[in-house]
Amino acid sequence: MARPKQSTRDRILEQALLLFNEQGYGQVTTAALAAHCGIAEGNLWYHFKTKRALLEAIVDRFTAIIDVRLAMRPPPHDAVGGYAAMLEALMQEQRDFRSLYRDQHAYGEHIDLTADKVPAWLRRTFDQLEGYYAAMVDAELLDWPRDRLHDLAINATLILRYGLEHYREMGEPTARGTGAVTRTLLRHLTLFEHRLDPEAAARLHAAVERIGEALPEAA
Repeated sequence: MARPKQSTRDRILEQALLLFNEQGYGQVTTAALAAHCGIAEGNLWYHFKTKRALLEAIVDRFTAIIDVRLAMRPPPHDAVGGYAAMLEALMQEQRDFRSLYRDQHAYGEHIDLTADKVPAWLRRTFDQLEGYYAAMVDAELLDWPRDRLHDLAINATLILRYGLEHYREMGEPTARGTGAVTRTLLRHLTLFEHRLDPEAAARLHAAVERIGEALPEAA
């Protein structure tokens, strides 16, 4: 069965996100985006009256994606496998929407589109990771004080959220084939792998390698 034809609006949105990811939000003009899409700039304005409207549509799409990931919870009998699946979803969203993570300084007057959402996303991520760690403690796979699980979740989130940006600021490569995603995931494991059951630690290391191979592009 033939796939439904993509609408012009959806194609503009998809290509805008790709260009923002590759070149940076501030570097992509509407004229360049229209040319990339093979349409007149007036046609682009027909679908998105302003660049802010385009950014709003991308943020709406991202919100739907992140809500799905934030709804993930540890399965009853496999907290480690569930954690690996959540990590993959988290790194996927950071790759697919990396301009939202990376380019907030370039949004200018549009910064409010994400500024009011980011704190809630981060707090929900802290709580999500804490739930996975608590499940590992309950399963006797992680030896960690329960009153310090939230701190662990915060520190792990910071590494996962800002790890790639740290590499960029240090001048380290983050593009395809550099292993930046794998390095970021391995760095977050250093927080708690020494307190994990050895088999659980081995499973997470194997999952990290698999995720890094599946999501090699981080630039």
